Amino acid sequence: MAFRERYYEKYDTFRIENSGQQCMVVSRPVRKGDNYWEVTVRLVDHTYDTVLDVSACQPGDKTRWISAHMPELHEEGYTKWQSNVEKHRGYIQTHRFDASYSAQYAAMEDVFVKISQGKDQGSMTETIYKMDTVQKNLLETFLTGRNQALLFSKGNVDPATGKPTIVDPDSNRPIYISDGLIPQVEAYASKYAYNRLTISVLKTAIMALNEKAKKPTGNHYVFIVNEKFWYDLGDILDTYLAQYHTDGTYMWSKAANDYVSVGAKGFDTYNWQGNSVSFKVDRTFSREFGYDKGYALALDLTADKTSAQPPIAMFTLKGGDMITNKYLGVGRENGLSSGEVASPVAGSKLIMWGYSSLAVFNPYRSYILREI
Repeated sequence: MAFRERYYEKYDTFRIENSGQQCMVVSRPVRKGDNYWEVTVRLVDHTYDTVLDVSACQPGDKTRWISAHMPELHEEGYTKWQSNVEKHRGYIQTHRFDASYSAQYAAMEDVFVKISQGKDQGSMTETIYKMDTVQKNLLETFLTGRNQALLFSKGNVDPATGKPTIVDPDSNRPIYISDGLIPQVEAYASKYAYNRLTISVLKTAIMALNEKAKKPTGNHYVFIVNEKFWYDLGDILDTYLAQYHTDGTYMWSKAANDYVSVGAKGFDTYNWQGNSVSFKVDRTFSREFGYDKGYALALDLTADKTSAQPPIAMFTLKGGDMITNKYLGVGRENGLSSGEVASPVAGSKLIMWGYSSLAVFNPYRSYILREI
């Protein structure tokens, strides 16, 4: 037999998928070219009368390794790689956000503004206002920008050259943008378009995730959904429980607060066929994919049992996930302080920046549901 790679070794047995026949390799493979290996085999059967089904051994047909069988006083053995390894190249990106403010603003920032109003026969009632702090707004902007980049950003790096397609027009410096979670998953995930959300649609997604999981049970699947999907999910599960009179032995919440009290709080996490299935609603998905059509991203969050590697991880430089700097002018940070300054301007600047990247280690173990 001829193979494109040296996968089978002497004493290996393998199955021909289309016919079900099994063969044993009886000598070491012989290399005839870069992508051409000749392997001498014997059919495995109880008699010598079996004939090879040639129609199942055409170019492109599949075989599957079974085992290896040795004679007495055996002298050699081989290790068999049973899974493929792929490399997905990712890049660490840079975020930066600045907040500038005057010395006068800094001096007034923590001052309550009281507006007196006459009320109840001349008695004075105060209405109190307080301005948001610059630091609070800057932190919220940084966290929102970084999180949305890690979730939705589409990469701009040419895979052939490793260089980005966008540069700073003034300095010609490259600007790297890394693929976020959604683009990484969408490139490899199974997808299902549905007209109406039903229990069967959910089971189809869970069964597809099971097929790609290492084991059919003991997995943790998380459905991150928009608000439309979340409301539809509540409707179908309400109907399902009412129709079949199911109780906690069939579907129950793992939360300690009895989260499956129908009609009271909602549906959170279930055990289904030995797997834990959770639903998390995220308004960011509603803004991204719409409020009128359901959308759900299902991820297998089962950690690797051997290496304890998480299915999703964030990468950054050591100590570089969030860096805060201050560029102080006259009045310094609070607008009223003396001391050395870096600018003659009566104002200051806060800078928050950092490096981030996100990796989905196995994007194949995911599923996307989208309403049409």
